Amino acid sequence: MNQSAIAAVGLYAALNMVILLWLAIATARLRNKHRVWIGTGGVEHLTRTMRGHANAIENIPMTIILLLIAALLGMPVLILHVLGATFTLGRAIHAWHFIDEHGARWQRVVGFGLSGVVTVTTLLGVLGYVLWLLF
Repeated sequence: MNQSAIAAVGLYAALNMVILLWLAIATARLRNKHRVWIGTGGVEHLTRTMRGHANAIENIPMTIILLLIAALLGMPVLILHVLGATFTLGRAIHAWHFIDEHGARWQRVVGFGLSGVVTVTTLLGVLGYVLWLLF
Protein backbone atom coordinates (compact mmCIF):
# COMPACT_ATOMS: atom_id res chain seq x y z
CA MET A 1 0.00 0.00 0.00
CA ASN A 2 1.37 3.39 -1.04
CA GLN A 3 0.92 5.78 1.87
CA SER A 4 1.95 8.77 -0.24
CA ALA A 5 -0.91 8.06 -2.64
CA ILE A 6 -3.41 7.75 0.21
CA ALA A 7 -2.01 10.91 1.79
CA ALA A 8 -2.52 12.75 -1.52
CA VAL A 9 -6.18 11.74 -1.57
CA GLY A 10 -6.44 12.73 2.09
CA LEU A 11 -5.15 16.19 1.20
CA TYR A 12 -7.86 16.70 -1.43
CA ALA A 13 -10.55 15.20 0.80
CA ALA A 14 -9.62 17.75 3.48
CA LEU A 15 -9.48 20.67 1.03
CA ASN A 16 -12.86 19.73 -0.40
CA MET A 17 -14.24 19.58 3.14
CA VAL A 18 -13.07 23.18 3.52
CA ILE A 19 -15.13 24.03 0.41
CA LEU A 20 -18.16 22.30 1.93
CA LEU A 21 -17.69 24.28 5.15
CA TRP A 22 -17.38 27.50 3.14
CA LEU A 23 -20.74 26.73 1.49
CA ALA A 24 -22.35 25.79 4.82
CA ILE A 25 -21.14 28.99 6.49
CA ALA A 26 -22.35 31.09 3.55
CA THR A 27 -25.77 29.42 3.83
CA ALA A 28 -25.91 30.00 7.60
CA ARG A 29 -24.97 33.66 7.21
CA LEU A 30 -27.74 34.20 4.66
CA ARG A 31 -30.24 32.40 6.88
CA ASN A 32 -29.33 34.70 9.77
CA LYS A 33 -29.30 37.82 7.61
CA HIS A 34 -32.78 37.11 6.20
CA ARG A 35 -34.12 35.36 9.33
CA VAL A 36 -35.03 32.21 7.40
CA TRP A 37 -34.74 29.06 9.51
CA ILE A 38 -36.51 26.50 7.29
CA GLY A 39 -36.44 26.40 3.51
CA THR A 40 -35.38 29.43 1.53
CA GLY A 41 -38.08 31.93 2.44
CA GLY A 42 -38.18 32.97 -1.19
CA VAL A 43 -34.74 34.59 -0.87
CA GLU A 44 -33.11 34.08 -4.25
CA HIS A 45 -29.53 34.38 -2.95
CA LEU A 46 -30.23 31.81 -0.22
CA THR A 47 -31.77 29.45 -2.78
CA ARG A 48 -28.68 29.88 -4.97
CA THR A 49 -26.22 29.23 -2.14
CA MET A 50 -28.17 26.21 -0.88
CA ARG A 51 -28.19 24.78 -4.42
CA GLY A 52 -24.43 25.21 -4.63
CA HIS A 53 -24.04 23.41 -1.30
CA ALA A 54 -26.32 20.58 -2.42
CA ASN A 55 -24.39 20.25 -5.68
CA ALA A 56 -21.12 19.96 -3.76
CA ILE A 57 -22.61 17.31 -1.48
CA GLU A 58 -23.80 15.40 -4.56
CA ASN A 59 -20.43 15.46 -6.32
CA ILE A 60 -17.52 15.67 -3.89
CA PRO A 61 -17.91 12.42 -1.90
CA MET A 62 -18.04 9.99 -4.83
CA THR A 63 -15.10 11.60 -6.62
CA ILE A 64 -13.00 11.44 -3.46
CA ILE A 65 -13.99 7.77 -3.05
CA LEU A 66 -13.00 7.09 -6.67
CA LEU A 67 -9.65 8.82 -6.10
CA LEU A 68 -9.09 6.71 -2.98
CA ILE A 69 -9.89 3.50 -4.88
CA ALA A 70 -7.51 4.62 -7.65
CA ALA A 71 -4.81 5.19 -5.03
CA LEU A 72 -5.40 1.77 -3.49
CA LEU A 73 -5.21 0.21 -6.95
CA GLY A 74 -1.80 1.80 -7.53
CA MET A 75 -2.40 5.03 -9.43
CA PRO A 76 0.82 7.10 -9.44
CA VAL A 77 0.93 9.86 -6.82
CA LEU A 78 1.63 12.56 -9.43
CA ILE A 79 -1.54 11.64 -11.34
CA LEU A 80 -3.54 11.67 -8.09
CA HIS A 81 -2.21 15.17 -7.37
CA VAL A 82 -3.09 16.41 -10.86
CA LEU A 83 -6.60 14.97 -10.61
CA GLY A 84 -7.11 16.05 -7.00
CA ALA A 85 -5.84 19.60 -7.54
CA THR A 86 -7.89 20.04 -10.72
CA PHE A 87 -11.02 18.71 -9.02
CA THR A 88 -10.51 20.92 -5.97
CA LEU A 89 -9.89 24.02 -8.08
CA GLY A 90 -13.04 23.25 -10.05
CA ARG A 91 -15.13 22.76 -6.91
CA ALA A 92 -13.81 26.01 -5.39
CA ILE A 93 -14.64 28.02 -8.53
CA HIS A 94 -18.06 26.36 -8.70
CA ALA A 95 -18.75 27.17 -5.02
CA TRP A 96 -17.66 30.77 -5.58
CA HIS A 97 -20.25 31.07 -8.35
CA PHE A 98 -23.07 30.05 -6.02
CA ILE A 99 -21.91 32.02 -2.97
CA ASP A 100 -21.57 35.26 -4.93
CA GLU A 101 -25.05 36.75 -5.31
CA HIS A 102 -24.33 37.61 -8.94
CA GLY A 103 -21.68 35.01 -9.77
CA ALA A 104 -20.31 35.14 -13.29
CA ARG A 105 -21.41 32.39 -15.67
CA TRP A 106 -17.79 31.48 -16.43
CA GLN A 107 -17.35 30.39 -12.79
CA ARG A 108 -20.10 27.81 -13.10
CA VAL A 109 -18.93 26.59 -16.52
CA VAL A 110 -15.24 26.37 -15.61
CA GLY A 111 -15.90 24.98 -12.13
CA PHE A 112 -18.25 22.29 -13.35
CA GLY A 113 -16.05 21.56 -16.36
CA LEU A 114 -12.87 21.01 -14.34
CA SER A 115 -14.52 18.91 -11.67
CA GLY A 116 -16.63 16.99 -14.19
CA VAL A 117 -13.63 16.04 -16.32
CA VAL A 118 -11.82 14.71 -13.25
CA THR A 119 -14.86 12.75 -12.07
CA VAL A 120 -15.41 11.11 -15.47
CA THR A 121 -11.68 10.48 -16.02
CA THR A 122 -11.30 8.86 -12.61
CA LEU A 123 -14.49 6.85 -13.07
CA LEU A 124 -13.36 5.49 -16.43
CA GLY A 125 -9.85 4.81 -15.16
CA VAL A 126 -11.03 2.88 -12.11
CA LEU A 127 -13.73 1.03 -14.04
CA GLY A 128 -11.37 0.11 -16.89
CA TYR A 129 -8.60 -1.04 -14.57
CA VAL A 130 -10.94 -3.08 -12.36
CA LEU A 131 -12.51 -4.77 -15.40
CA TRP A 132 -9.05 -5.51 -16.76
CA LEU A 133 -8.03 -7.08 -13.42
CA LEU A 134 -11.21 -9.11 -13.12
CA PHE A 135 -11.45 -10.41 -16.66
